[in-house]
Amino acid sequence: MLTKTEKQFTILFILLLIAELICVSFESLSTWRYLTKPSLLSALIVYFYLNSRALTSKTKITTLIALIFSLMGDVFLMFVDQSPNFFMLGLASFFLAHVFYILIFWKRRNSKINPVGFLAILIVYAIGLFYLLKNSLGNLLIPVIFYIIIILSMAITAFLRQGKVSKISFVLVFLGAILFVISDSILALNKFYMPLRFSSVSIMLSYALAQYFIVMGLLKQS
Repeated sequence: MLTKTEKQFTILFILLLIAELICVSFESLSTWRYLTKPSLLSALIVYFYLNSRALTSKTKITTLIALIFSLMGDVFLMFVDQSPNFFMLGLASFFLAHVFYILIFWKRRNSKINPVGFLAILIVYAIGLFYLLKNSLGNLLIPVIFYIIIILSMAITAFLRQGKVSKISFVLVFLGAILFVISDSILALNKFYMPLRFSSVSIMLSYALAQYFIVMGLLKQS
């Protein structure tokens, strides 16, 4: 059950997301993405900051850093058409965001959970994805390998929170982590394998919901 504040923010976030999806769908509106795309993470940062009093200061600061790096990644990726260097900057920003998410999730890990089954699924998935991408990566081969490792590590640590936080917190964060993997997979396939229909909409929808679920889940972990 959502509180009044959560309902109000969720409505605002959905409206911002709809605006972004509309702008990403029509070339004539693409300029507006310089406003709509950063607004999503900016809103999450402000909301988290104002509603994280129940969390420890370390968790609060670490989450804010992860969100800020995510926002930086969003901004860098808006300029990839101007220079390929912006893609690397975006990749590095999200890499660091995942590192800080891992630190947050790992702190609340359940040592009694055996992640072997889930890990096996992720490894098979990663091998399949890498097989499709490898011939087109060029000098991005090593960075992409490291990025795949870090985002799968983020998903594993999200899984390990089960039983150490409230059920709703676990479900929201874990769902967010999986959506993050899906979003980045679509982005990678679209960029390095083959153009996918509605890829821009799919990437932004899964990415925005991923960040939303992670933030809402972390706020409910105390």
